[in-house]
Amino acid sequence: MAKKKKPSSKYQPWIDAQRRFHLTDEQILMARELGMNPKKFGSLANYKQEPWKSPLPVFIEELYFKHFGKTKTENIQSFSQMVMDKKRKKDKKQKTDIERKTDESLKTDTKQPEIPSKENDNPDCG
Repeated sequence: MAKKKKPSSKYQPWIDAQRRFHLTDEQILMARELGMNPKKFGSLANYKQEPWKSPLPVFIEELYFKHFGKTKTENIQSFSQMVMDKKRKKDKKQKTDIERKTDESLKTDTKQPEIPSKENDNPDCG
């Protein structure tokens, strides 16, 4: 049975915040695009104690609309999709780099160094 790979530690605070505050993938992407810090969501989400605050999902959506003028992000991806896409892109880049390096090495190996001719360059001599 294959083990599930953990996403990198870069995404872990976002995954924890998504679970803790019941946010959708779209709301998490909105918050990331806005540059919000997932560790600070607790202070933004206490709308029960501070009634003037709106619930966190609503707050993120309103802020996103205010900043970008759109109600939805263009491409919605979960973290597992983002990690898979990043890995696929990295593998593709490594493959093209290897191909490029082998092509360059073949080109340099097949070229014969030019041997300067021993003919007299000066027509006046000899």
